[in-house]
Amino acid sequence: MRILSLFTMFILAVVSPVFGEAPFDEWVKAFKAEAIGQEISSSLLDQAFDGVAPIPRVLELDRKQPESRMTFVEYRKSIVSQLRIQQGREMMAHHRDLLRDIGERYGVQPRFIVALWGIETFYGKNSGSYRIIDALATLAFDGRRSQYFRTELLNALRILQEGHTSLESMKSSWAGAMGQCQFMPSSFLRLAVDYDGDGRKDIWNTPADVFASAANYLSQSGWRGTQIWGRRAQLPQAFNSKQASLSVKNPLQYWQKLGVRKGDGQDLPLASLNASIVLPDGKGGPAYLVYDNYRVIMKWNRSTYFATSVGLLADAIAE
Repeated sequence: MRILSLFTMFILAVVSPVFGEAPFDEWVKAFKAEAIGQEISSSLLDQAFDGVAPIPRVLELDRKQPESRMTFVEYRKSIVSQLRIQQGREMMAHHRDLLRDIGERYGVQPRFIVALWGIETFYGKNSGSYRIIDALATLAFDGRRSQYFRTELLNALRILQEGHTSLESMKSSWAGAMGQCQFMPSSFLRLAVDYDGDGRKDIWNTPADVFASAANYLSQSGWRGTQIWGRRAQLPQAFNSKQASLSVKNPLQYWQKLGVRKGDGQDLPLASLNASIVLPDGKGGPAYLVYDNYRVIMKWNRSTYFATSVGLLADAIAE
């Protein structure tokens, strides 16, 4: 017999009155009526909601807070691992021609496409195991962020209605992020690409569509293919940590005069670029000098841990 965690039992206790059969059935009925009003077919709705039930584990993951804050150094060690670097290099070699063509079309260096793929789903190995309709219905019914997830649920149904994938294949994370590049349904509808021209934007199983969709996301977000993301930096002893902020942008030569250097102690480049200083672990931790492409990565995931690790992994893959 599986023993439930105390937190899971708490969630079950909290939601059981709300997730009773009648209230959820009533919510589904009202949602279906709204969906039909937005031109989702009734037959698709019947198929998609057949057997759907709220998932307590999804709520547990949505509410759960980490017991202790992981430092960036710990996160980086886990994410930018030697295994992920090695497999990234193998994937770069295996898909070299395809990645080159997509990179040229969208103006995105292939190593960043591969790095995002590697961090999001370990190169497609961990793309999610939840039925997306169940996961999004759970979150839409829950109430904490119901309107957001209600909209994403409608978008997921639109994707199914357009025939991009099947209900059985439309797996996601617990929060509804889909496929090998982990797009939310709204991002899929805006930015997914049918690169192989088969009439479907298949970010679950087709590498060409996965890579092109990721590249299109970056391109549409302002990616500059002639620039890198940033670099490790050394700060002067008297550096004012208040200047370590993405809201503070200065030319490289400003930082050079202030005493900032590359990670190996050499002078900063002479390029006419604006840059910011990022300290993911705060004062005393590793420092990074970052450019506009770093901000683009943060549109994908608004975490300095994530954005910095994407840059570091991309650099390591390309070595």
